[in-house]
Amino acid sequence: MTPKVLSQEEIGMRLADLHAGWSGTTDKLARSIEFADFATAVEFINQLAPRCEELDHHPDLALRWRWVDVELSTHSAGGVTELDLQLAGIVDEVAAGLPQAT
Repeated sequence: MTPKVLSQEEIGMRLADLHAGWSGTTDKLARSIEFADFATAVEFINQLAPRCEELDHHPDLALRWRWVDVELSTHSAGGVTELDLQLAGIVDEVAAGLPQAT
């Protein structure tokens, strides 16, 4: 069963529960995270990957020096679903455990 795409209003309300760096439309959620250094950015991806496997939901990630750009969307549903918001919370949790740029 394909998950339900959330409305912009639902997404806006739920973004309030996440890190302030998230933005979202009905198409995707996005956050850029600047870590203390390149190795920490890679460590973030390494810690996030098994959590994504457990959830069986995978983000689009772009690694640039010490930045990681994260985009979430449920491709099979054609937009943002509850699963994306759940994964956004996991992204926040993993990122919070690592040193970020000051």
